[in-house]
Amino acid sequence: MGGVGMAPAAVTVTEAQAYVRIDTGEEEAIVAGLIRTATALCESFIGQALIARPFNEDVPASGCWQRLTAAPVQSISAAQGIASDGSAADLASSDYGVDVDSGGSGWVRLARDTGVTRLRVSGTVGMAESQSDVPEPIRQGVLRLVAHLFATRDGSGGEPPAAVTALWRPYRRLGLR
Repeated sequence: MGGVGMAPAAVTVTEAQAYVRIDTGEEEAIVAGLIRTATALCESFIGQALIARPFNEDVPASGCWQRLTAAPVQSISAAQGIASDGSAADLASSDYGVDVDSGGSGWVRLARDTGVTRLRVSGTVGMAESQSDVPEPIRQGVLRLVAHLFATRDGSGGEPPAAVTALWRPYRRLGLR
């Protein structure tokens, strides 16, 4: 998903503790780590950032439209040109074109040759503004995966419940690059 930072948690520690049936805060740090893991696995599986956050993505400099891997793109705010020596400089908005389509794919191209070899595109990516805006099936899948990871943290293993991927599959974004 491009240069998207660490995923904000899709559920709260309190929700996960209730789901796993933990009454005390003794294992709160473990649960918090499992939430981060489950959220990252969810984003990897569905190919989308859950909660809005900034992104940066580098693409080859080209006059052809190029689709960004970060998804779903909410906005593209700036582009920098990266020279062959690695130096970066802000581009004027007239030097590049951007588009965000109805499916949340971000597109970028050079409008004119500026002598750069790469473009660094910045913006915002994410399907929801906050935890409470994440679709409930995704949140339930994260909770189920947290419960599975918590129950098998001693290495007893076992496959994650099939319900996790069943809950996430409708949100999965597939595409050829």
